[in-house]
Amino acid sequence: MTAQTPPTPPFRDPQLPFAKRIDDLLQRLTLDEKISFLHQFAPAVERLGIDAFRTGQEALHGVAWMGPATVFPQAVGLGATWNTDLVRRVGEAVSKETRAMRARDDRVGLNIWSPTVNLLRHPLWGRNEEGYSEDPKLTSAIAVAYTRGLRGDHPTYWRTAPVLKHWLAHNNETDRATSSSSVRPRVLHEYDLRAFREAVEAGAVAGVMPAYNLVNGRPNHVSPHLREHLRSWTDEDLLVCSDAAAPSNLVDLEHYFETHEEGTAAALRAGVDSFTDHGTDSSQIVGRVKKAYEQGLLTEADIDTAVRRQLSVRFRLGEFDPLYDPHAGTGDFDTPAHRALAQEAAEQAVVLLKNDGLLPLPPDTRVAVVGLLADECKLDWYSGTLIHRSTPLEGLYERFGAERVEFAEGVDRVLLKTSTGTFLHVSEAADAADEVRGAQGALDPALLAGRTDLPPLTADPMGTEFALVDWGEGILTLRAPDGRYLSVADDGYVRASADQPGGWIVQETFRLEPHENGHLLRHVGTGRHVSVAADGVKVADGNPELEAKPEIFEIIVTERAEDAVTQVTARADVVLVVAGNDPHINGRETEDRTTLRLPAHQERILRAARAANPRTVLALVSAYPYAVATGALPAVLWTAHGGQAAGTALARVLAGDVSPAGRLPQTWYEDDADLPDLFDYDVIGGRQTYLYFEGTPLFPFGHGLSYATFTYADLAVRADDEAVHISFTVTNTGDLTADEVAQLYTRAAEPTVTRPRRELLAHRRITLAPGAREELSFEVPLSAFEFWDVARGAWRLEPGPYDVLVGASSEDIRLRTTVVLDGEPHSPRAVLQHGLDAADFDEQSGVAIVDRTRMSGDAVTAAAGRSAELVYRDCDFGDGVTEVTVSVAGEGVIEVSLDGGALLAALTPDPATTSDDPYAYTTLEAGLVAEGVHDVHIRLRGPLRLAHVGFSG
Repeated sequence: MTAQTPPTPPFRDPQLPFAKRIDDLLQRLTLDEKISFLHQFAPAVERLGIDAFRTGQEALHGVAWMGPATVFPQAVGLGATWNTDLVRRVGEAVSKETRAMRARDDRVGLNIWSPTVNLLRHPLWGRNEEGYSEDPKLTSAIAVAYTRGLRGDHPTYWRTAPVLKHWLAHNNETDRATSSSSVRPRVLHEYDLRAFREAVEAGAVAGVMPAYNLVNGRPNHVSPHLREHLRSWTDEDLLVCSDAAAPSNLVDLEHYFETHEEGTAAALRAGVDSFTDHGTDSSQIVGRVKKAYEQGLLTEADIDTAVRRQLSVRFRLGEFDPLYDPHAGTGDFDTPAHRALAQEAAEQAVVLLKNDGLLPLPPDTRVAVVGLLADECKLDWYSGTLIHRSTPLEGLYERFGAERVEFAEGVDRVLLKTSTGTFLHVSEAADAADEVRGAQGALDPALLAGRTDLPPLTADPMGTEFALVDWGEGILTLRAPDGRYLSVADDGYVRASADQPGGWIVQETFRLEPHENGHLLRHVGTGRHVSVAADGVKVADGNPELEAKPEIFEIIVTERAEDAVTQVTARADVVLVVAGNDPHINGRETEDRTTLRLPAHQERILRAARAANPRTVLALVSAYPYAVATGALPAVLWTAHGGQAAGTALARVLAGDVSPAGRLPQTWYEDDADLPDLFDYDVIGGRQTYLYFEGTPLFPFGHGLSYATFTYADLAVRADDEAVHISFTVTNTGDLTADEVAQLYTRAAEPTVTRPRRELLAHRRITLAPGAREELSFEVPLSAFEFWDVARGAWRLEPGPYDVLVGASSEDIRLRTTVVLDGEPHSPRAVLQHGLDAADFDEQSGVAIVDRTRMSGDAVTAAAGRSAELVYRDCDFGDGVTEVTVSVAGEGVIEVSLDGGALLAALTPDPATTSDDPYAYTTLEAGLVAEGVHDVHIRLRGPLRLAHVGFSG
């Protein structure tokens, strides 16, 4: 007899819909197996032939952390291209390399934790490099393009599954796991949610990752917005992956729940489906979920819902249909096409900020290139390892010829003399191999250890000359003549061992601290001073009894940066100063910047170059904007760290092989005084970003110059019941082929509430030959002209005139007209029927929005140390009221007045009945006589929370 082949289980049947297959698989899994799937590292289920799976593969601008890969420009650089077709092609290349790398290394995952769509609200945010723009429309356009490239075009199977980061209102690294972003309803809907919404609605997003911070007093990992908004935007199952260690933070740092079981259960019920916690060790999360289930905090249906969402992604990735997966054989990796695309992206990211005619440079120009980034190709925390590398110096050598290019880095060269008269010395290590940090790949590069195979520094009569760079705020690096940076490994010894500064905790930075007649050298990573011992130079071990006495160094400068710069710049036709940041120092994940200013060391280099040769071009290579004095400079450019082809791209732009057409994705402010507080998330009240900023920027949003000239004409606007149809022409009036980025803005001409000064509706990057003309047409839905009406708790199109503005930047407007739109007229607030939800104010001062309960709703309170002022416009009291009621928790005073007039009511909770529980609300009543329409003014004194105000009588 022949044994019968077991029937194929339904979850393995590719002819069935995914939903039915998931139903079948869920009922086959045991409860313990389903719970095990909730951790980032889901184990295999061998009895069902199911492989292990992990969520999370970083790929922000190339496959990160897993070794060599094509490295594209940083995300903010991709945003600066304003080119959705290009960014889609970059996403395709990244997803193909992800597939190719996974075929040979199963540590590489297909659930991509990219892109970052947090809006670049504040330029001092440490992770500015990860976002695309300060504008929600541009951010969503670039994010949609990237996710479509990552997803692929197949209708059923996805090449990779992108997850958007970081939900929600996340723009500060300082106290990022405990700070709360106070986000009023208009800012929530009109600003922070928009970039996520438009990307999700486009259909190429597999999920989101909540951010570490709290919003309105509630951790993002238990946010009701996940259910109320995110999951309402699509019929697809979205996978919500926690950020690393964030589930534990709910208890350990935020103290929002008393037990981990409560916190884990609350996050799961709120919509978190995969828990990234305790690295590869799933036992903690699995144990917490099991206890939560046993305690009745979770049901099996709750667990099934989360597992279903994860399985939905796995099915879409083709895991269960290997014979049908069209992406299974993808092998495109480091192809000529990918290299060309990396160069194209780097070229398109270059923004020409200023040009008095010095650029482009003739081919016989003698160039002096100077600066700390002139011979660097910097990577950031979310980069892969470089396969190819091009620095600005190398690009200039290639383009102009080495005989026409001179170079001075502009470092201070120093000897470090000890108190005994010896010098710090780097011993030779001839047999030591060159190593690049992370080249072998790592699931968690934060765990990579420093090298210990090289000899520690010693004190020697013959000292080693170090290249000293001060990167600002007193943070400096020291580099040996062989190019290796001084670093500290786990054993505490100081070695010249690092190819670049890097790591989760950077071990290559130091501070010089004046002490007696010299300086102490403090290692920033450990916080300890450098000492000299018989067995080598080390940092103190932290034990006062065993700690070696810190060494007092004399800093002997053998060459000043300015002197080296002056030597090469005076005899050049043109000087190129390449300045900017190291992405691992002063402004990165975990660390915000403190100033827009260029570090003093680099200002010294720039001044020296300009003094020696006024034909000085400044090229800023940075992850964020600077406030620099550009008046005396004939030309200024900016580019983000441009990946593997950065140097070639910059050289080709300088030479005119490529006309620059990058545009600023965020406002460049003139001074730190123009910035709001880092923690002020009220872009409307704080007049933030180009949308509301009323000052004069250094360079405006959308700015970027060209080597060509363009004219705009033939503006035509027509509105119907669904959209506004806009067209115009752009003509290249220059003498070379070039790209132009045509930008379309609007502003409400007669708003009844504060509206943006102008707001991007659409844009298009086009290529035009000399004399060529192109007509551009846009269909803008009427919804793009709406605002969130807090009086109604809904979107509303205000009737009236709207300016239509067309130009080359937010300030360089070439064409304008007005269109009158029909809409819903303003009506007063029906406070008799609905009262006032406290967070639905029109204006505020000194207010912090907080959580009304742990799981839902908002309340308001006075910000620390302040009294709070709230204004609710146009409240209709009808024929009259005689009483006001307030729902409050805590102690303090609520004062109510109308139209800014005299105090009409003061309500004070009885201290004897108040509780320490911030959610223990009580209702207070007081007499208040009013009729007709008035503005309600409320002042809060003390730490009480106000949830609701009602009127009756």
